[in-house]
Amino acid sequence: MNHKTIEKLCCPFDKSDLNLTIISEENGNISEGILICETCNRVYPIMRGIPVMSPDEYREFHLEKPSLERWEKHLDGKKVENFRLISNE
Repeated sequence: MNHKTIEKLCCPFDKSDLNLTIISEENGNISEGILICETCNRVYPIMRGIPVMSPDEYREFHLEKPSLERWEKHLDGKKVENFRLISNE
């Protein structure tokens, strides 16, 4: 996914800005990363260059969970539950 394309994305639920954490890049494009909504704390992974931004009811957490667990060190001590970033306390 191209950096300029990501700058145009917003949270599909509340139209808020998204914070990007890049996990890996290939040839200047983001291949893995995490987009986090500043307002609702929803987490949208970028897998194989494609952001997963479907409504919650159409997402399957068990398919995203292995990647999110691998990327845990990039979540600043927080974890993901029900597609939202929460404190690990």
